[in-house]
Amino acid sequence: MQRSFIAKNPSVLIFLAILALFTLLVTVMSEGFGVGGISTSFIKTLGKTLCLCLIALAMDVIWGYTGILSLGHFAFFGLGGYMIGMWLMYERTRLIVVDSLAQAEIPPTDGEVIDAIGNQIFGVVGSSEFPLIWAFADSLVIQLILVVLFPGLLALVFGWLAFRSRVTGVYLSILTQAMTLALALYLFQNDSGLRGNNGLSGLQNLPGVTASQDFVSLWFFWASAAALGGGYVLCAWLVSGKFGSVLRAIRDNEARVRFLGYSVEMYKLVIFTLTACIAAIAGALYYPQAGIINPAEIAPIASIYLAVWVAIGGRGRLYGAVIGAAFVSLLSTWFTGGQAPDINLGFYTIKWVDWWLVLLGLSFVLVTLFAPKGIGGLIDLYTDRRSPSRHGADLGPNDGALREQEASQ
Repeated sequence: MQRSFIAKNPSVLIFLAILALFTLLVTVMSEGFGVGGISTSFIKTLGKTLCLCLIALAMDVIWGYTGILSLGHFAFFGLGGYMIGMWLMYERTRLIVVDSLAQAEIPPTDGEVIDAIGNQIFGVVGSSEFPLIWAFADSLVIQLILVVLFPGLLALVFGWLAFRSRVTGVYLSILTQAMTLALALYLFQNDSGLRGNNGLSGLQNLPGVTASQDFVSLWFFWASAAALGGGYVLCAWLVSGKFGSVLRAIRDNEARVRFLGYSVEMYKLVIFTLTACIAAIAGALYYPQAGIINPAEIAPIASIYLAVWVAIGGRGRLYGAVIGAAFVSLLSTWFTGGQAPDINLGFYTIKWVDWWLVLLGLSFVLVTLFAPKGIGGLIDLYTDRRSPSRHGADLGPNDGALREQEASQ
């Protein structure tokens, strides 16, 4: 009898249980609903960390399981943030404009309201007209669809052009990085329609919501936890069946998979597009908690950091990607937030704010050389040492094979 997905992947239940327990603990300790042991700012940090864990899952599937080192997935992450950020900024500005114009003796026309909103949003870049890309910014439903649709279409077009040309290895990595750089440079321009270097700000304020940030931060934290749980189940399902076996085969020997009759390009295109959509969802949840998004967030260095997180956690292991992203993200917050004490050597003072990136790069080199399985390898070490529980089952393929009980005598 064929076992169920959960039976074949008990780690999924373990992960979901740990995530649920963590979410409950943070909720109880929060300022909004609990005893106030965790500040609202740290709740936002934890929520953003969960979003980074979600994009790390996507990176692990495309790199650890398929063998495609994409240095462009943070571009999809940023595009997801821009799509939801457009609605947040438009709707918040609209409410402010309507409230201010309501005090006028003559009620404003719809055109005057639109002009005032455009002037408020785009006045910083010397414009007052809405670009075409903002055509649906007034609709939350459409913008939520675009969170997945726009990055997905970009990944689909880019992947189709790259994979049909059979670009592989380091050349594909360079192409993805070039795509990210081109997108970032375009967004830096004032005429890009997304306010250039100023980006979109004030995203932490939900339009029409009067609740304090204590509660809003918890809502986003819950949404991030739910997205991470759903993303983990989806990724585990993708890599556990026949589809996952083909992905691993492509990673190990692409030519042989193609020789066996599989459409390698189609498998690559599907997984590249799907992981781009997952990254976009993570970005749509991340930036309302960060409060601002600008083109610097899409810089190629961000995607390189993402690869470092997955490598440190242990690529080819979904839980490794989550561990790596959470570990590095929280450690980065501690070092760069001024919480790590400086070390005075007498002749020189080590300030971790300046040395954090050096420490991160050194960690990546050491993990690559001496611990290629990453932090997740510690879990593998524990599970490998446990004796198999076969309960007297045959130790060979035949019914008459030596049994476990006989072998132990």
